[in-house]
Amino acid sequence: MTNKTSILFLLFFIVIHSGFSQENPTKVPEATTQEKQASFWDIPTLKEAYINATPMDRKDGILVGELGVDGGNKEMILKLARHISLNAYGIFDSFLIAHKDKLLFESYFTKGRIDLPHGQASATKTYTSLALGRAIQLGYLTMNDLEKPVASFLKDLDPSTFAEGVGETTLHQALTMTTGIQISDENKEKMRKNPERLKGQGEVQAIFEYTQPITPNAKVFRYGTGPRLVMQIINAVVPGTAEDFIKNELLDKLEITNYNWHKNEETGLPEAGWRTEMTSRAMLKFGILALNKGKWNGQQLISEAFITKAMSKVVDTGDNAIYFGGCKGVSNEGYGYFWWNANLEYEDKRYYCPNAQGGGGQFIILIEELDLIVVATGHNNFYPNTLRMTADRILPAFIKK
Repeated sequence: MTNKTSILFLLFFIVIHSGFSQENPTKVPEATTQEKQASFWDIPTLKEAYINATPMDRKDGILVGELGVDGGNKEMILKLARHISLNAYGIFDSFLIAHKDKLLFESYFTKGRIDLPHGQASATKTYTSLALGRAIQLGYLTMNDLEKPVASFLKDLDPSTFAEGVGETTLHQALTMTTGIQISDENKEKMRKNPERLKGQGEVQAIFEYTQPITPNAKVFRYGTGPRLVMQIINAVVPGTAEDFIKNELLDKLEITNYNWHKNEETGLPEAGWRTEMTSRAMLKFGILALNKGKWNGQQLISEAFITKAMSKVVDTGDNAIYFGGCKGVSNEGYGYFWWNANLEYEDKRYYCPNAQGGGGQFIILIEELDLIVVATGHNNFYPNTLRMTADRILPAFIKK
């Protein structure tokens, strides 16, 4: 081998192997005290990725197994993880796989830490949906209540000043982003100039007054005010506050204690559409809960009827919607109750896939037929990449030939 060839081979080896650790490392990437206090953007990049095909049992309520022994093709997933470490699918901070309720693969990259809650962006909407499902399971609401007007739950409102048609907006429409509510930039500015008026249910009063008149044709899928309306209803129907209810009846039940769920500065209620932070393992718990039709450790936490409906295709958003973009391997996109859904395609078969999504690359992906959960966090990550990656690289690793 010539000197020139040797140098090229060495450079190739460095490029391929930099950015990820040896298989099944013992040193878990935990956040330092400084990193826990720092802004996400100030957290340093990991010197090497953490890639583990036999995740550790951290006594956190998650069962663990071994990739390749308890399911999946180990070499295929390890190869994928190496590609992720080279940013082949965008900038990932974590990537986890669970199969049959066991965590089989766990990896952290760039700013990912096993014990550091990661910003969830719009995946928060899915957690709000689960909180509502918990309220239904406990009898504070019924499935029939989903078809009732939002205003019927909020007793502090004055319907006499509502815009035309808004009083008929239902909880179902809030959950599916089909309220028809549209507020002009001018009216949004008016709302911002009077923040005191937005306290408590005053927020809904203002939304219902400042929206344009709602016609049947306006009630199409559109990202908007749905989550805030749902959180207002949770706060109105449960004992105590929505904040305490979410902590005591959802997060504590799942043994999720390391998180941040910020409050809306105007209403004082927990944010419903964004501004939560969860660890990747906490995200996995939400996925396990959903895949088991609302059960956790044998206890029915979420109404089975609700979670089934929530993860179904209630609204057809089309294959060119803003998140999937009609990308290869992903089709038939739809929306449920703050859950996205689509078909993931591999060879000649389609696998139905409900999923939670958040800006920057936050995903909880469920492939029900394969009893498979994929969790990912990231930043500056293009949305279709993770779903396409799941279709192209993860499905074949778990499909038995």
